[in-house]
Amino acid sequence: MHSPTHSSAPPAPTLTNWASIGFLGLIWGGTFMVVSVALQGYGPLTVAAARVALGAVALFALQFILRRPWPAFNRRMNKYLVLIGILNTALPFTLLSWGQQYVPSAFAGISMAALPLFVLPLAHVFSDEPLSLRRLIGVITGFFGALVLIGPGVLRIGDGLEPLGQLACIAAALSYATASIMTRRAPPIDSITFSALTLGVGTVVLLPAMLLVEGVPRYDSNLTVAAILFLGLVPTALAALLRVIVIRSAGSVFMTLVNYQVPLWSVLFGALILNEVLPLRFFAALALILCGLAISQWGSLQKLLRRKV
Repeated sequence: MHSPTHSSAPPAPTLTNWASIGFLGLIWGGTFMVVSVALQGYGPLTVAAARVALGAVALFALQFILRRPWPAFNRRMNKYLVLIGILNTALPFTLLSWGQQYVPSAFAGISMAALPLFVLPLAHVFSDEPLSLRRLIGVITGFFGALVLIGPGVLRIGDGLEPLGQLACIAAALSYATASIMTRRAPPIDSITFSALTLGVGTVVLLPAMLLVEGVPRYDSNLTVAAILFLGLVPTALAALLRVIVIRSAGSVFMTLVNYQVPLWSVLFGALILNEVLPLRFFAALALILCGLAISQWGSLQKLLRRKV
């Protein structure tokens, strides 16, 4: 769900790195379940706005405590911060929150598994990463998985909002992918400062929209308020910090292992905790998307396996 930070020849992953990557997969995989709980008491814009605002406050506090540097706020930097802030926080958080009103949380989690497959063709066109034949085969396999995931219902958009909810989740993955490419092209900036600033942009965009459309949120219940706090502080702020630590110590290739865990956890949580009834096509789609992901990232996985673990 988040773009990698480049790292040169990192050492072999430690036991702590493996524990961290497992924890990140668990956090991000469980996020969709927690969003579903928050939506029981709050509107989608309120859920999205609270998440980015809490995350921004936590990361700005962390940036201050760690004395991380501010970037040079020139025209180019400002343009990237605004666009990435919208495409990596405000837009996808809103699309996912709105879409999850009409689709199972497992659907949202599986749709996020397609994120790296969206990144590959975009990187081929807009970045310096050519799309090899193997990667192309992986993208096509994953694309078929996404089609299976959506199913034939998308052709019946007039019949309820579920098809639009499905398209909203897929659109969120595409938004994340676009932000990922822009992040690679952005001027150099400290990772924690960058995350804090982009969440700040998302907050500036979403808070007025929330107040205009859904009004000032009121206290609903301990469960839904706890869900809101969890979304802002754990998968948004804490995970951003943990991700930076893992990438800097074990490398961005190692970080790609999260992509395989998120949909598995989202399906597990949705079925076992939320009692979501998942159609067989969800599991077929999950298999196709993970297969496409493995094919497209096979070179990276081989590098990882060749290192002494």
